[in-house]
Amino acid sequence: MTASDTTARTPFPEARGREKGYEKQPVDEFLARARASFEDGSSSLTAADIRQAAFPLVRRGYSIASVDAALGRIEDAFAARERSSAVAESGAGAWVGHTRELAQEVLDRLARPAKRRFDRVSALRYGYRIAEVDLVTDKLARYLETGESVTVEQVRSVAFRMQRGGYREGQVDAVLDAVVEVMLAVR
Repeated sequence: MTASDTTARTPFPEARGREKGYEKQPVDEFLARARASFEDGSSSLTAADIRQAAFPLVRRGYSIASVDAALGRIEDAFAARERSSAVAESGAGAWVGHTRELAQEVLDRLARPAKRRFDRVSALRYGYRIAEVDLVTDKLARYLETGESVTVEQVRSVAFRMQRGGYREGQVDAVLDAVVEVMLAVR
């Protein structure tokens, strides 16, 4: 086997130079599991599982942007299948009702006063930068209330700098995941 044979079978480009990328074996195993789950119609993986997938970072790993883009497309496919299945099982009214409830939960969280929307980590720990999170969540609230233009890809790719005493990451990430779920539900 030559180097060109190996390159031809690599599903994603490698990270360049000193950049780190996703470790290849866990990515390949997860994608194989996702493919099998989707093709056999099982519910062993969900769109939420795809959205929450995480991989170790290593030198010479897969390009993060390329893998994340593929995961986004896979999540979209799983979400569409889940929506179709839920509508067939419970009807469109139940699906719309569930989506409305989730959107309202998110709006209730985002209606809290700025700088108090999420719990904070202690002053000695790092959390998401409060001003940046509030700016993004204001835009998401406008999306949910008025339909202001925001794409799923924008929400998926949002990144925040860190600050001492910032917002607790897990809470912010959970709300972003809920927004993505709402967006995929109404596609």
